[in-house]
Amino acid sequence: MPSLHRRRAIALATLPLLSLPSWAQTGAASPSPPAAARASRADSGFMEQAAQNGHAEIEASRLAVQRASDPQVQRFAQTMVEEHTRLAEELAALARAKGVDLPREASMLQRGRLKLLSTSAGDTFNRRYVETFGIGAHEDAIKLFDKAAARADDPDVKAFASRGLPGLQRHLTMAKELPPPKGSASKGS
Repeated sequence: MPSLHRRRAIALATLPLLSLPSWAQTGAASPSPPAAARASRADSGFMEQAAQNGHAEIEASRLAVQRASDPQVQRFAQTMVEEHTRLAEELAALARAKGVDLPREASMLQRGRLKLLSTSAGDTFNRRYVETFGIGAHEDAIKLFDKAAARADDPDVKAFASRGLPGLQRHLTMAKELPPPKGSASKGS
């Protein structure tokens, strides 16, 4: 019977080891860093903000493809859907590689702007879409990407931001070249 007691004692002694992480059981000096620790806080913040911006831009542009009364605005919006979707896919792949969980929707502020846009029609819709998402959102995105291109800690994040900048700058130029809607003397409302 000493063998049974001995097995019980060994089992009880090793039970706490079962709850240790695998690196502790193998005697490794330190654990591999968790996936979320691979990107710095600043780089993660950039990727998260870029994802939210992308969601807002794509959602607004899909709405504009359907509801804009100006065919030029519709064409611009379709281009935004296609190009921002590609950028979002590239960002998602980068974030997965760096262990960053991206937001799945626009920020609360952006959702408010989307709601305001969705309640508009005709020239008011065209103006709000172009001013808010064609111009304003691209100006904000350019600042965000420009900062990351210059200051990101991770070279892959820096390269992604650098590659994204020319397209965002082109989008801003395209938006500014759209003809103003009828009766848009002011930028308010």
